[in-house]
Amino acid sequence: MENMTPKQIVNELNKYIIGQGDAKRSVAVAIRNRWRRQKLAPEAAKEIYPKNIIMIGPTGCGKTEIARRLATLTEAPFVKVEASKFTEVGYHGRDVESMIRDLLDHALQLEHTKQAKEVKIKAKEAAEEKLIDLLLPPLPEVTNEQGFVDTEASTERKESTRKRIREQLQSGKLDDKDVEISQKNKPQASVMFANMGMDQMDPEMSNMLEKMIPEETKHTKVSVKNAREILIEQETDKLIDKDKIKQAAIQRTEQSGIVFLDEIDKIATAAGSGKGGPDVSRQGVQRDLLPIVEGSTVSTRHGSVKTDHILFIAAGAFHVASVNDLMPELQGRFPIRVELKPLTKEDFIRILTEPDNSLTKQQQVLLEVEGLEVNFDISAIDAIADLASQANQKMENIGARRLMTIMEKVFDEINFDADQRVADGNTTLTITGDFVNEQVASIVQDEDLSKYVL
Repeated sequence: MENMTPKQIVNELNKYIIGQGDAKRSVAVAIRNRWRRQKLAPEAAKEIYPKNIIMIGPTGCGKTEIARRLATLTEAPFVKVEASKFTEVGYHGRDVESMIRDLLDHALQLEHTKQAKEVKIKAKEAAEEKLIDLLLPPLPEVTNEQGFVDTEASTERKESTRKRIREQLQSGKLDDKDVEISQKNKPQASVMFANMGMDQMDPEMSNMLEKMIPEETKHTKVSVKNAREILIEQETDKLIDKDKIKQAAIQRTEQSGIVFLDEIDKIATAAGSGKGGPDVSRQGVQRDLLPIVEGSTVSTRHGSVKTDHILFIAAGAFHVASVNDLMPELQGRFPIRVELKPLTKEDFIRILTEPDNSLTKQQQVLLEVEGLEVNFDISAIDAIADLASQANQKMENIGARRLMTIMEKVFDEINFDADQRVADGNTTLTITGDFVNEQVASIVQDEDLSKYVL
């Protein structure tokens, strides 16, 4: 997936996100440029920095989803943070640096999963041998006529018994049998020292505290089926190279990491506003963000991470402030600006029908579990889209998120009594426009009621 062309990236995003072509093109080109840079000689590559992006558009129009899907598509470490949260916890540099630590944590998970797949077969084989050892009954030694131990015969009988147990294990005949296994548990330093603020602590101090925490070993009786999974996990941890994971994760973070800075408009100082109170806090956050976006080195307990080539995608509605209200230095680090359009009724219809994960398809597969087949008439799709559009016009425009609220209201009773419907023999249900209006229209029309319900 690393060398996908911009057109291929846009096509993949189109499977999940409707419209917003300009934004999709911008992120697709940014990812392709990252791939191009990695093909250059190291001397040239280090001079080429990512073109960070600011997405401007109302809530619910697809900003977050574009960034999240992009990260999933490219298997890149991804973290979403609200810029406004830094005003809540203070505007110190270490607070802002926590997003890079979170990004590295995600990269460590990705690398762990990658290495675990590579050693999966060996881990399964080792876990199986451990299970056989646990299930193997005590076998008396075989003696010859003179009363001496017959080592060869004893070994042969032991191997024969192991073979029989292995066959039973692999066939699943022993899945319900209980065995006793030992598990080592080490509480995380962040839990043990929660009141000390591990995220704000020096990485070396954090590592020292973690080493001080003793491991706890407990013996537990579990079924063979569950024991197999636990032992596979234990054997996987023994086989993977933790130092290699750390090095690969840091490299992956530095070269492929994506940070999605949401609500960046909340830290902008609107033109003409005062220069005290919250404005000082907002400017402080911008000042602390600047070195991270420009390129700096962040210390973590797994090693230092350079942020020079991390891609930053910022987003905000910018209802009150504008992008130009951000510090000039910070603006300069986001050279690409993309405006996302508010969603219309026609967009809602496409959102309900086209994406692979559309709300209608989700509702169908959920109720299919109960044995209830749900079909949507064209009039129902039109009615849901129309009601969502009306609600957004009358109240705050929350974009496609309004569709979720409307859908939940439409299926409120059906979700509650689906099992009873099937038990009564009603295994098929067609949702019509009249049914949708019957469930929701009166709520949308009553402005006071809609504010609470929708």
